[in-house]
Amino acid sequence: MARSTLYLLLLSLLYITITVRSAATSSSSLSFIRSSCRATTYPALCVQSLSAYAPSIQGNQRQLAQTALSVSLARAQNTVSFVNKLTKFKGLKGRETAALRDCAEEVSDTVDRLSKSIKELKSMRSTKGQDFQWHISNIETWVSAALTDETTCVDGFAGKALNSRVKTSIKTRIVNVAHVTSNALALINKYASRY
Repeated sequence: MARSTLYLLLLSLLYITITVRSAATSSSSLSFIRSSCRATTYPALCVQSLSAYAPSIQGNQRQLAQTALSVSLARAQNTVSFVNKLTKFKGLKGRETAALRDCAEEVSDTVDRLSKSIKELKSMRSTKGQDFQWHISNIETWVSAALTDETTCVDGFAGKALNSRVKTSIKTRIVNVAHVTSNALALINKYASRY
């Protein structure tokens, strides 16, 4: 009986220790995310979109930048799907359909550029010096181009001739992708500035 009680007590202490450590790690990771997000244009969105990944980020600036890129990529992929579905709606005018197709192409380019950026960032774990700068320059160029793609998509819906519901729904999604992409670029720049 005493042995069972001691065993149960040890298990309880182990559980409490693990829980406390996990909470402390999560708290410090969230603080790191909040602190890093201050360098972004949209800090509240940055914290909101990255907080769920705090356990995997754990105060690592490269991992934070990579996660921010992954969040941006996921939102861009969802937006491409959404835009492609809209192109199939009946009753759209020719100009609306053309704008939607152009937008889908632009956002597909964004997906491609963000995918390349993630691969590049993953491949440079131990690079230094000029090699590091070359990789970072590639990433910054691709992410900046992704932001341009997003802006071009929104520009295609300018004018009053287009369906306002379609325009609003597209613009809302694209602006969100642009904001998280902008935040990712800021976090990449912050990571690059440390080297």
